Amino acid sequence: MTLGERIRKLRKQQKLTLEVLAGSELTKGMLSLIENNKANPSMESLNYIAGRLSVDVADLLEEISSIELRELLEKAEILFSTKYEDLTNEHEQLIELVKPYVPRLTQGYEAARLLEMYSRCLSFNNDSDSEQLLKQVAVMYEQLNLISKQGDIGTSLALIPYLKHKYQESLDVLLKERAKLEANPLWIDPLSRLHYDYLEATLYFAVGKYEDAIHVMEKAIEYSNKHKIFKQVDNLYRLAAAQAMMAEDEEKKEYYLNKLLAYSEFAEDEDSKVFTYYAEIHYLNSYKKMYEDADHLYNNFLNKKLMPKLFVPFFHLERGKTLYGLQQYEQAIEKLKEVVIPDILHHPIDLSIFYEKDAYIALCYLELNEKEKALEFATTALNNISEMPYTPYKKFIEETYEKVSSLHHF
Repeated sequence: MTLGERIRKLRKQQKLTLEVLAGSELTKGMLSLIENNKANPSMESLNYIAGRLSVDVADLLEEISSIELRELLEKAEILFSTKYEDLTNEHEQLIELVKPYVPRLTQGYEAARLLEMYSRCLSFNNDSDSEQLLKQVAVMYEQLNLISKQGDIGTSLALIPYLKHKYQESLDVLLKERAKLEANPLWIDPLSRLHYDYLEATLYFAVGKYEDAIHVMEKAIEYSNKHKIFKQVDNLYRLAAAQAMMAEDEEKKEYYLNKLLAYSEFAEDEDSKVFTYYAEIHYLNSYKKMYEDADHLYNNFLNKKLMPKLFVPFFHLERGKTLYGLQQYEQAIEKLKEVVIPDILHHPIDLSIFYEKDAYIALCYLELNEKEKALEFATTALNNISEMPYTPYKKFIEETYEKVSSLHHF
């Protein structure tokens, strides 16, 4: 945007005519020439125009003014904060919105925040430019002494390999970024610390280091409770409940789900309440094989009319497993084939749960004596799970393949 265009835009935003802006120091004709880039104002005239518009001269001279930057930031924040259940192409819109300004985003909080959101949206699309841009943002925040924002960039850098399912690399990046923060005496933000704790625990689970994961997770929950900080506590309770299920520790599972339910009431968080239903149904299906109880709980849940977009495939999967257990094999196959893995899921345990889908379809086909189809789906499940860490879900898929494979020859 040229100098003249910036002056015209500011004038129109303030609903001023050429005559009013020109005042007593300029003519209407001269101001029109300036706005149309047919005349260059003297520094004295520029100071006069800036005063009439109630802005700094710098806002007129800069290639992107502070006002324009704030307007851009406001639009970008709205796009970036879109909830998952409402998400369509907002990240792509943000990229297109900010991209023309990227070379000029070099200093100041607004520029850093815009570049941060732009870079993170690029990382969601596996764009190779995101890492270097995020490192540039980290330097900008450091210059502004915004240590907690530097911490946010550290987690974003760890997210880049995580989205490519390079879990050990992701953990290494996170630990390196955390060490840098902890070496800085100004890093005292408890929310940032809990965010790192949660991510560290989930990444230890991702690489199969369960004891390390449990240690970090339990220390984080203890810290959260001690300091009455609830920002990450819902995620920590979910993680703890999932770990308790895998360990088949029913007492701990109930404890953490009850904690999560209490949190959902306190924070009016519908997602947390829905997760408690999902977790109970999942436990009844996968661990207890109590399919009639799972069926009853599912129907009770449906009556409450709670179904955020994120959870739809989770409940489709559990419904298919329940129908298999109730020996309704054709209906189970139909329901399981509706299951699509959410594109935001990248954790290997989450993926392993969804890879069970093909194993259950295989078992249904086996019961229907369609052994070729059973082997096809069992093989798909086995191939999908091969790179995942050992979990009860991986064990189930491997056992299913062995069962289907052995019966296929008869």
